[in-house]
Amino acid sequence: MKRQEWSMRMALPTTVGIVFLMTWSRQDPLQAAPDSQPNIVIILTDDQGYADISLNPKHPKEVSTPHMDALAKHSVAFSQGYTSGHVCSPTRAGLMLGRYQQRVGVYSAGDGGRGFDPQLPIFPSFLPDEYVSTAIGKWHLGLDEDYPELKWHAMNRGFDECYKFMGRGGHSYFDLRSDTEGKFSHPMYRNKDRINDEGYLTSRLTEEAVAFIDRNKSRPFLLYLAYNAVHAPPQAPEDDIAAYQRRFPDIGKERQVLMAMLKHLDDGVGDVVAKLKREELFDNTLLFFLTDNGGAKAMHADNTPLRGFKGSLAEGGIRTPFLVSWPAKFSGGRTVDTPIISLDILPTAVDAIGKQSAKNNFDGKSLLPLLTGDSQTHHDTLFWCKDGDEWAVRRGDWKLRSVKGETELFNLTDDPSEQRNLVDDQAKIVTTLRNAFAAWKEQMADPITGNPKRNERKKKSAGTR
Repeated sequence: MKRQEWSMRMALPTTVGIVFLMTWSRQDPLQAAPDSQPNIVIILTDDQGYADISLNPKHPKEVSTPHMDALAKHSVAFSQGYTSGHVCSPTRAGLMLGRYQQRVGVYSAGDGGRGFDPQLPIFPSFLPDEYVSTAIGKWHLGLDEDYPELKWHAMNRGFDECYKFMGRGGHSYFDLRSDTEGKFSHPMYRNKDRINDEGYLTSRLTEEAVAFIDRNKSRPFLLYLAYNAVHAPPQAPEDDIAAYQRRFPDIGKERQVLMAMLKHLDDGVGDVVAKLKREELFDNTLLFFLTDNGGAKAMHADNTPLRGFKGSLAEGGIRTPFLVSWPAKFSGGRTVDTPIISLDILPTAVDAIGKQSAKNNFDGKSLLPLLTGDSQTHHDTLFWCKDGDEWAVRRGDWKLRSVKGETELFNLTDDPSEQRNLVDDQAKIVTTLRNAFAAWKEQMADPITGNPKRNERKKKSAGTR
């Protein structure tokens, strides 16, 4: 196999600001796929700030994520990686479907938390029968109010096993009790059994993921590892909080706790990757790393240089760190600037195992042509929509966003922080994008919660808020 030795500075444009400086070698990106089917690993973090990862050169001094940074050296980093949702549950629904979650009525956390049609196939249903799958961590795609039937449970949706909690956004990191009567909030589940457990939840999720890999290292697997860190409540071991208090006394108690939570999250990523390497599985594992939406203002996350936070369709609410690794197939340590979305994860996995089919009807698209260098283009247009009062559309460099009828237009290449509203200067682009959104929205279902599908006030221009 012909090899190329590259020594270069990987510097992204201002659209993201993540910089790699490294010397690295890569195999020819056109090399054949490995003979054996790849393992699929999805590591989904929760409410992690865009600058709360030290890949971002604009990260504040207290942020250090050495294991995430190390993963990036094996990965393609997408500088414009988006989630399909502005909060936790919609993104998870879209990821599991490979389709815009609005097609099944999920616009809000309330919609997704209730659970969409349990008969619809989700991620593991698209994999060959020889794959074993697990869902670990935060589910947030249906409650367990019908216990013990559990029609929204991951194992009634195609997963083979699980260690998780079912619904809503957060979970205590220390209280891992359950009972059959559901007296405790958010019962913990091992498979379909409510269990009592002990430990720090972030660490327990990591331990379960490592144990799953160990049990299934001789067969192809899907590991969906959905950390609830660093979602509220702000909880971490006291010793770790104290360490950040000593090192960074000026950053405030909220950031000190968040950094202690982030440390455990980063350690978990490191442990999972280390286990894959020890078992000689890492090279033939297609691994995705991203967070479910932008960092949360309530948790004092840092989304620099992006505007806004979780819950918003500004860039800080929907653009996240996004890494993809598969060393046996494509080289890492690179950055791709083409916009992608979390809907692309399932189609990429299906393509990687050779089961891509028009019958899948995905809205997402396989990332493999981008990852192998066979293409530099991907989606023509991307859409986002909350439950009535906010929507956005991106096409090329342009992003149109409407909030309660007030319209903003930004050129994201020139202005990634969304500071200059060009709506009054680009009437034709505004009309084109507004019409594209309207046509897309007509294809979507009504919200599960019964809220109006569209309840936009009289449209008008507004300066940047």
